[in-house]
Amino acid sequence: MNLWLGFLIGLKEIWAHKFRSFLTMSGVILGVASLLSMFSLTAGMAKGMREYMQQVGGIERVGINTQEVPAEEEGYWEISPGRTVADAEIIARSAPLVSHVTPVSQINNAAIQRTNQTFRGEVAGCWPDFIPINKHTVAAGRGLSDLDVERGLRVCVIGRLAVQKLWPERPKDDPIGETIRINDRPFKVVGVFEYYEREEDKRRRELGAKAPPVNRLSSRPGGGGGGIGGGRGGGRFSPFERKNLTVIIPISTMFWEFKSANMVGKEDQGPQLKLDALTFQVADTNRFEETLEQVHSLIETTHRGIHDFTFDTRQEWFDAIEQNVRNTRMSGGLIAGISLLVGGIGITNIMLASITERIREIGVRRAVGAKGRDIFVQIVVESAVIGVIGGLLGLVASTGIMQILIAISPEANAPVVELDSVLISFGFAVVIGVFSGIYPAWKASRLDPIEALRYG
Repeated sequence: MNLWLGFLIGLKEIWAHKFRSFLTMSGVILGVASLLSMFSLTAGMAKGMREYMQQVGGIERVGINTQEVPAEEEGYWEISPGRTVADAEIIARSAPLVSHVTPVSQINNAAIQRTNQTFRGEVAGCWPDFIPINKHTVAAGRGLSDLDVERGLRVCVIGRLAVQKLWPERPKDDPIGETIRINDRPFKVVGVFEYYEREEDKRRRELGAKAPPVNRLSSRPGGGGGGIGGGRGGGRFSPFERKNLTVIIPISTMFWEFKSANMVGKEDQGPQLKLDALTFQVADTNRFEETLEQVHSLIETTHRGIHDFTFDTRQEWFDAIEQNVRNTRMSGGLIAGISLLVGGIGITNIMLASITERIREIGVRRAVGAKGRDIFVQIVVESAVIGVIGGLLGLVASTGIMQILIAISPEANAPVVELDSVLISFGFAVVIGVFSGIYPAWKASRLDPIEALRYG
């Protein structure tokens, strides 16, 4: 049996019963459309989550945290100096697998002021590498420099929300060169970070829709806490608020201006030189574990063999995102698969009806020499043609479904159509078409020619 001839016969059969064929295909069309739409929506969600993760440092960002020392080291744990700038220096000097590193010393609930505008937030003293590690982009001015750290200059780089709080009359301006006060010390603004937002917030803004009120810190002194650590308040939570409220200064300035003394009662306990955070960036994620081992060996040296530190990686977070994406695709695919299965049952049913109508035709073909396998192939090809056409129409219908979903929720993550999703959706339609025709084809191929000619 010539497959191309079978394909043409299948098209003629479909055209001869156009309405019946369309109803038969409807299940396949809806199944393919829903399957591809689900894949595309899931891909859009996954893209949004991955972009968010990348904007807050990505999987290559690793923190060095403190931890309880093992029981066997409890007797002499005090010989470890803890997290200090020396840790960052040895990593920068002796860890070639690390691209960036920064020590961080913070002030919690600092008063950040300009004339009569004040808010409270966190200020981070750091190295210039703080900016690439945390995926910051300087929109105006410059970032911190090694010279700022070396000289302990009173300079700062601030986030866009900090600008809005301190300059509410001109929130979109870049106040480069102006002075703000941090805990009553003057600091010159040398740079402003760009404004960070989620994809759905960006789409809402671009569409001109009124966004729900974003959680903002109180502008009153003592009102809320925010900055690097985030904040509380009324309204909708913004995951980028803490990033948009970032205020950074050189770490040397932080130590000299704010942590050169530690008053407990009336006694000065000396300078506070231990770090609040220590982060680094892995240069090559393909050598992630090797990088951790290299850094562990170096920190073990500076901590004099005391294991009072641990690594805070984002591998579990990344794995959780990927697992959620897989689960969503599987659950949505199962639901869409049921639609395709229903469509397959419809194809089987209509092919059985078609065979009943064509029993005499089959008998004539068998009588003039057609073999059972020729009849079998003919029916399977006709069924496959229904699946192919239904699949193609389903791909077209999916674009309409996605446009409807975008119109209903324009601020949500846009669907992302991927080639493998298109191939999988279309492939399912073809497979359903082929398998739905196997039983009717088997039944038709076993018809007795004499009995078939007597039918009707």
